[in-house]
Amino acid sequence: MKEASRNLLSTRIIVLGVVAACVWTVYRHPPVESIARQEVGIRLNRLSGTTTRLGEGIALALPGIHEIRRYSLQDQTYAPTRSSKADGEAPFQSSEGLSLGVELSIRYALDSDTLASVAGKLPADINGEVVEPLVQGVIYKVFTRYTVREIFSTKRQELQDVIEAELKPLLATDGVVLRHVTMGNVDLPPDYRAGMDKLLAVELETEQMQYTLQLKEKQVKQSELEADAEKVKREKAAEASANEQIIAAKAQEEAMKHVIPFKQKQIEQRQLEADAEKASRIRTAEGTAEARRIEAAGEADSRRKLADADAYRNEQIGKVASTQLERDGELITKHPLLIQKTIADKLSDKISVIIAPPPADGGFIGANLIGGAKAQAVAQGGE
Repeated sequence: MKEASRNLLSTRIIVLGVVAACVWTVYRHPPVESIARQEVGIRLNRLSGTTTRLGEGIALALPGIHEIRRYSLQDQTYAPTRSSKADGEAPFQSSEGLSLGVELSIRYALDSDTLASVAGKLPADINGEVVEPLVQGVIYKVFTRYTVREIFSTKRQELQDVIEAELKPLLATDGVVLRHVTMGNVDLPPDYRAGMDKLLAVELETEQMQYTLQLKEKQVKQSELEADAEKVKREKAAEASANEQIIAAKAQEEAMKHVIPFKQKQIEQRQLEADAEKASRIRTAEGTAEARRIEAAGEADSRRKLADADAYRNEQIGKVASTQLERDGELITKHPLLIQKTIADKLSDKISVIIAPPPADGGFIGANLIGGAKAQAVAQGGE
């Protein structure tokens, strides 16, 4: 019977341990995760290797079996900033071999329809490990097909179309949809810009010579032609100044497009860090409160055990005292003279010597000391 009881107790303890382990695992690793708006979730099954597309809401994820990856469906932008200046870190090369900088903006988004099939091979940083290498490989190759003049002025739209046509299928194989390629300011090499200024000066001189020849042929219209030449010169200077202002305004606008998302990401990052710190503090407070509850329960249990031990001790002491009194009573009953000895022991520290003859009748030895004899004589006289 005792062996069966021990086996039953061991079985219960094992079952309780397994249940506690399961509850702790579920608490530490909740089997559900949430998919926010403008996001798509991909659930990877580590056992079977299958993937499942998850929409907005709550998704089931068993710890150790499922892995959920979240991807944003919003449009994103990549800009090769290292190639925006002719003297930058990685400028583009024209067909003449000249270095030039171009401000490009590649706008893309993830394809939610094909994401489930390619999610298993996608890295965590899609922008840095997928989009950036493909964009760099295409744009450097495309720019080498055109001259600086074509890139700067005549074939800007054609360049954008060619980049889009070559880049779109490459990104599509990784589940990325190319929205648009925008080409902004073009930073020309200093030597080429100086040559263009000289060419413009030569053209202006040629026109001026033509006007001068016409003025010489027509002396009558000399003043009118000089006024027209001055007017044309001012218009060109004003047009050049206006173009410079337009290019500067576009450059500032493109810069703001990159600065604003960066600021927004910083704000989101700080908010996430604050949320994480708040959650950590809450968990720490919960752990501290649980530890205090356990300590209080242990202290209360200890006090109960001490009280029980004290009560048991008092009970045993009472039993021993009762037993001793019972034995003393029986001993005094058998030997009445022990009372006299006890009194003598009690008075020994107050009386040095006691001389008293024992009573003839065998009575109490201290009766003469406490007036017992007089009381007896009075009693006898009365009779």
